[in-house]
Amino acid sequence: MGRAWGLLVGLLGVVWLLRLGHGEERRPETAAQRCFCQVSGYLDDCTCDVETIDKFNNYRLFPRLQKLLESDYFRYYKVNLKKPCPFWNDINQCGRRDCAVKPCHSDEVPDGIKSASYKYSEEANRIEECEQAERLGAVDESLSEETQKAVLQWTKHDDSSDSFCEVDDIQSPDAEYVDLLLNPERYTGYKGPDAWRIWSVIYEENCFKPQTIQRPLASGQGKSKENTFYSWLEGLCVEKRAFYRLISGLHASINVHLSARYLLQDTWLEKKWGHNVTEFQQRFDGVLTEGEGPRRLKNLYFLYLIELRALSKVLPFFERPDFQLFTGNKVQDAENKALLLEILHEIKSFPLHFDENSFFAGDKNEAHKLKEDFRLHFRNISRIMDCVGCFKCRLWGKLQTQGLGTALKILFSEKLIANMPESGPSYEFQLTRQEIVSLFNAFGRISTSVRELENFRHLLQNVH
Repeated sequence: MGRAWGLLVGLLGVVWLLRLGHGEERRPETAAQRCFCQVSGYLDDCTCDVETIDKFNNYRLFPRLQKLLESDYFRYYKVNLKKPCPFWNDINQCGRRDCAVKPCHSDEVPDGIKSASYKYSEEANRIEECEQAERLGAVDESLSEETQKAVLQWTKHDDSSDSFCEVDDIQSPDAEYVDLLLNPERYTGYKGPDAWRIWSVIYEENCFKPQTIQRPLASGQGKSKENTFYSWLEGLCVEKRAFYRLISGLHASINVHLSARYLLQDTWLEKKWGHNVTEFQQRFDGVLTEGEGPRRLKNLYFLYLIELRALSKVLPFFERPDFQLFTGNKVQDAENKALLLEILHEIKSFPLHFDENSFFAGDKNEAHKLKEDFRLHFRNISRIMDCVGCFKCRLWGKLQTQGLGTALKILFSEKLIANMPESGPSYEFQLTRQEIVSLFNAFGRISTSVRELENFRHLLQNVH
């Protein structure tokens, strides 16, 4: 009897497998599966997995980070949205009201921020003055005052050599403070050839890609072109491969924001913003994007790890006793610094940080040249942000590229590597207020994207 029963079970199993092979028993994939089936497990070139990031970000980091970014120090960002595009003149400015940016009136910005937009605290200002005096003291006193000032300018130029971004001159009359909370990143209707041109130039001319290699979906090509592209990408050195993945991850993050804060209703009474599932699918569905969408989402997680590691590494800089998130309100400044350090210590505890030591290793001369190429390519991308025709998109594009550039500066600055943390905090390595605000807000955008992916997973569960 037992043997007969075993044969029957085996026969039924064979029949089921045959039917499955012909597709009769396969359930159609849900939209969630098509977007996220590949977005799991370990990330390329990393020892970390998607699930660990989701849990850490969504439940331990995201809520506290959002609270910090709502504070006065981080909500006001000074930016020049009037800089001309350095690459082409035929920019079609977006005329939609949602593309506009409302700058702050002078009396809306805390006095401490306006009076010391590039400094940290009154004590830090005094230290900076002392350092300048020491630098001048080291200069031959027989030199003219003009020459001594030139020496200080050379020092400033040396400081900028660590920068991965083309930064705005915040002393320019065209630079204005913007309240980021009142000008949120969301769908503005800016699309079409002008928007496509920005990303096309970024990918085609600045991601180490030869013209003979076509990027997937760049011109509607199919699987054969996609396979050619990824064969080429995997053949690159780890640094150039990472560069492409960082840009792709940034692009994916922006697309997640636009899908999560989409204009769902626009009447004369009210506007309603929310999750647009269809828009998300068009950008990330594995079928609709010929497998490209899930790759983009994995690159978003790679970007998250890079910025997370930079914040972990720069912790000693923010632990300096003289450092404040200086707005002039001593009570609020102290509370915000305590919250900032709490967040950074939480980040430090993350168990699977990215190892930046795998970058720019090997022959010293070749590594130096590769690092310089990497830096110049990214600086060029930061300049392209001044060509964006939508001012709100330009604002957030400039902020996020400066934030990522600041993260790269932290990871690969020789001054930081030489002096921290082994020999203690060093005053050789500096961050301006603009860099600090962009660093945390850019990571806040990536953190929000990862959190929104969980929302879209739930929304897509029953969509076919």
